[in-house]
Amino acid sequence: MSILVNKDTKLIVQGITGRDGKFHTGLMSKYGTNIVGGVSPGKEGETVEGIPVFNSVENAVKATGANTSIIFVPAAYAADAILEASEAGIQLVVAISEGVPVQDMIRITPILKQNGTLLIGPNCPGLITPGQSLVGILPAMIFKEGNIGFISRSGTLTYEVVNLLTLNDFGQTTCVGIGGDPVAGLYFIDLLERFENDPDTIAVVLIGEIGGDAEEQTAQFIHEKMTKPVVAFIAGQTAPPGKRMGHAGAIISSGSGTAEEKIAAFNRAGVPVAKEPAEIPELLRKKLAGLKK
Repeated sequence: MSILVNKDTKLIVQGITGRDGKFHTGLMSKYGTNIVGGVSPGKEGETVEGIPVFNSVENAVKATGANTSIIFVPAAYAADAILEASEAGIQLVVAISEGVPVQDMIRITPILKQNGTLLIGPNCPGLITPGQSLVGILPAMIFKEGNIGFISRSGTLTYEVVNLLTLNDFGQTTCVGIGGDPVAGLYFIDLLERFENDPDTIAVVLIGEIGGDAEEQTAQFIHEKMTKPVVAFIAGQTAPPGKRMGHAGAIISSGSGTAEEKIAAFNRAGVPVAKEPAEIPELLRKKLAGLKK
């Protein structure tokens, strides 16, 4: 099975006529994703890669029955694009846009919750269920169908670690890049719950990073609720306090959010933490071997 996206996903692309939207529409369509439409105000009636373009998400949903949207809209307008999708009844929104103002996300988050809209991102690479649906900018060639769930705050490390998993014959059910912004949509616990309930997922690999306390809360959830093994890696283990490392949320402040704190929390929950990404396949192999004894 999978979580969030599969072969039945009906996707629209907001910002389909822009450079990035057009480029990644081509790649997602080539992978086999069911892209049913695009949205670009003032360009209804045009097509991109043979896909019809609509003036609004509402028009696109009415014409196609779309249930998922991906956002390739400049940061200043991204929150409103997310909100437009939500108000049109889209169930899952994947926001690729980087640099979306935190205030904008704070403004729309309660509305998304009220509407029952699920959000991945912003500032994320998206997600993929290998062999079924790619909704994002992930390089499709490194993914392989299998039974390992994958969640990551880091886009670049997603690519590196998934490639390691695939080379070690650990295929994936679904891989999700959640992004590293301070205010974002579905996060570790939300996704772990879904992987826990997915009968085809037998284990989960989790990539965290410094900043905030999401990993510490996640470790507590794993200890109390997860029956499936989890293996982790924390990026930024050598980062000095006060130094932001890439993502807006990846900053150690007031002595909290350190890699050491996160690693200790995972260890207490029985989650092995790799010292470097290359160790992840072996840690996963040991965890799975322990289940068979």
